[in-house]
Amino acid sequence: MNLNQVTLPVKNMDEATSFYKKMGFLQIVDTPHYARFECPEGDSTFSLSLNENDFLNSSTIYFEHEKLDELVAKLESEGFVFDQAPEDMRYMWREAVLHDPSGNKIKLYWAGENRLNPPWRVEKRV
Repeated sequence: MNLNQVTLPVKNMDEATSFYKKMGFLQIVDTPHYARFECPEGDSTFSLSLNENDFLNSSTIYFEHEKLDELVAKLESEGFVFDQAPEDMRYMWREAVLHDPSGNKIKLYWAGENRLNPPWRVEKRV
């Protein structure tokens, strides 16, 4: 199996699609209630689904970028506000945190080899 995509709820589709396009994602589906984006690297996608009711999404979406600090600096210069500047975490990842206009938590990070092979990995592929 391979993870296809993650869908995030949003309160305002126009505001949300503008936010993600400004972050550098390529929009590949555009409807009033649904949008899908292609990541700038690799072949992963994610989507947005309009949810006009109040909601609290406690999930976090992660986007990996090798030059994390440069990316965060570029996004800050374009007006993005981060809740956490790039920081080395105890689990050996470097992360920055921000939220989209609907309150969805986004972590931009770089983990390198530690993403799939942390020292505490419990199973290996055979």
